[in-house]
Amino acid sequence: MSEADAADLLKAMVPLFRIRPVFEDSCRFGGSWESLHAPNGKGWAQFHMVTRGSCTVERPGLGSQRLEAGDILLLPHGDSHAVRSQIGGAVGQISIEVKNGVRQRATIDADADTELLCGRFLFETSDRNPLIAALPDEIIVRTAGEPLLERFRHLFIDIRDELDAGRVGSEVVAADLARALFVMILRDHLADDASGDSTVSLLRDRITARVVSAILDDLARDWTLDEMAAVAISSRASLVRAFRKRAGIAPMTFLADLRLTIARQRLAGTSDPIAKIAGEVGYASEGALSKAIMRRYGMRPGALRMAEPGEARSVTAKTS
Repeated sequence: MSEADAADLLKAMVPLFRIRPVFEDSCRFGGSWESLHAPNGKGWAQFHMVTRGSCTVERPGLGSQRLEAGDILLLPHGDSHAVRSQIGGAVGQISIEVKNGVRQRATIDADADTELLCGRFLFETSDRNPLIAALPDEIIVRTAGEPLLERFRHLFIDIRDELDAGRVGSEVVAADLARALFVMILRDHLADDASGDSTVSLLRDRITARVVSAILDDLARDWTLDEMAAVAISSRASLVRAFRKRAGIAPMTFLADLRLTIARQRLAGTSDPIAKIAGEVGYASEGALSKAIMRRYGMRPGALRMAEPGEARSVTAKTS
């Protein structure tokens, strides 16, 4: 990445330092278990840090992802999802005890072999930052066996120890450490030219970045190539070349893909009506969006929203 590209990305990242981390769950699970997570709403990201054992994360339309000890999963758009054990069978009961404002969740009648720290980040400037909208559906940092990522593990351990100790102010210290960890994860992701993220790649080029920012600011607009070229202060041919160089696709193809991607993110990450989402991302009708979602993800828009997590398995709840 050139120095100018790095400077542009750093400038775009500045608002990401204004985030509010919230630790919600410290989990110790064993046997067969599952934890459902509903959409969080616009501006909220979700994260899971695996400190011991392994688990599977499933999101409708996107398949499953296996996480091992030392892995950190960030869902920048707050997708609904399920975290499950690697083994099948009848799902066991989970108890809940609130300690220091964090839910201590544990399986009943099963020795714990998997431990996770789970929570959310609130982007306090999400409406005006194109970088947030351009983030991929998931970012995974795998720290096990990676000496270059030792700094992540140190923060990881310090966060867990603060929450486990339960001392006065532990939640504040843990939140500040989590904020630092989040920014470091994003910095490494954005600096990785091999990340394969076409939208972020386009933000590294001054010409294409102008177009991406304008589109994200008015996704419902009936964009033409001439209008994009005017925003880019470029000829149509130069704009097409720039898009193909950075993302490997033409500007209008990028627009169509971006609309569908953001529609999926809002379906999975908010409870907004489908018709409202369709209009905001540039589809003529709810039916048009439904057909496009079916072609891309093989399911109806409503199926991309995982059911609200039930409390039937949470048989005890105490506060300390």
